[in-house]
Amino acid sequence: MDVKEILSKAAAQISQNLSGVERQQCVAQLVESLPREESDVLRSAINGLLAQMATKNASDIDLGGGGCGGRVWYRIYGEKKPDEASGPFTQDQTDLLFHSLLMERQREYLYLHRNLDFSYAIEWEGKPYRFRADLYFDLDHLALNMRYVANVIRPFKNIELHPNAVKAVILTYDKQGLTLVTGITGSGKSSTLDSIIDANNQLVDGHIVIIGSPIETIHQPQRSIVRHREVGRDVLSFKEGAVQALRQDPDIIVIGEMRDPETIITALEITDSGHKVFSTLHTASASDSVDRIVGECPPEEQNRVRERLGDVLKCIISQKLVPSLDGKRALVKEVLVVNSSVRSAIKNNNTSEIYQMMHEGNAQGMNTMEQDLKRLVDARKISDKEAINFANNKRRMEELL
Repeated sequence: MDVKEILSKAAAQISQNLSGVERQQCVAQLVESLPREESDVLRSAINGLLAQMATKNASDIDLGGGGCGGRVWYRIYGEKKPDEASGPFTQDQTDLLFHSLLMERQREYLYLHRNLDFSYAIEWEGKPYRFRADLYFDLDHLALNMRYVANVIRPFKNIELHPNAVKAVILTYDKQGLTLVTGITGSGKSSTLDSIIDANNQLVDGHIVIIGSPIETIHQPQRSIVRHREVGRDVLSFKEGAVQALRQDPDIIVIGEMRDPETIITALEITDSGHKVFSTLHTASASDSVDRIVGECPPEEQNRVRERLGDVLKCIISQKLVPSLDGKRALVKEVLVVNSSVRSAIKNNNTSEIYQMMHEGNAQGMNTMEQDLKRLVDARKISDKEAINFANNKRRMEELL
């Protein structure tokens, strides 16, 4: 029996009077009642769609819910387009496919929170593939996004950091402090963070603890022990993972994302205790990152957070992926290396001064987003138009061009 036949037969048994969680519980029961060979066919069908991502050079896949129109969509070099060779699927059919991937405890979390982040791994034609998945409700049905986690870690040297920035992120040179990698969703933050972790893994005799939601790249131990703790699977939260890590004799603690006040304050406290900490933020610039960290905390805590952040912050790398002239994408980054002037600006709430400090701090390893965009224009990697489109300060970008 082929996948469409299995899906059509099962979907016909779903009551049209059910909605929301009750409907998904019904779908789950149908999937659980399928013979083993039929559920394997469903899982194999979606695994085949995922395996195509590597051959298509796709970073993401989307399907399910009303928004996809029954098609399978891939993001290739920054653009999302439907794959005419896949599908079409009804929304009930994609619900069935998705439930074939889940365990019961994952379903319970999905029903409660209407959203589920998880990691997913397959082996297809002898090759391993890993994905970061987000499953969520879309008008009573389920929609899925999966991001392909490439098995190859980008060489650290390809980030092209100034020696001063390198010293800030490598434990050999600096044993403590907080480094942030920031950017919007899909800007390559995880890839850059993995490159930094890999460099430390190759250079340092130590212990690296990675807390992720979910865990994406698996780092094999080289000169360091590397622990991977997935939120919801190995530990209950980023905060608990960070606190527990202090009792595990770590040299480096990686907090996948500083997404709430508790995690932010915990990250600052464990950094202040003498550890090297890396994390990410969804911000577009270095100064925005400082403001975001302080602004996320309760008003009565903000002065203390600002002081502590000024003491522990070492480096911020803010990045974007810009369409390049060869039809692919190029990494552009803003780099802040914290010196005494930057530290004073943070503590005195003068973050508006940080941009000019980066603009004038090239000799110390700093640069603005606009300066790096200009570098790529001069190297004939991106166009003037894209440089202006992706600049944080468009007026300054026009002046540089």
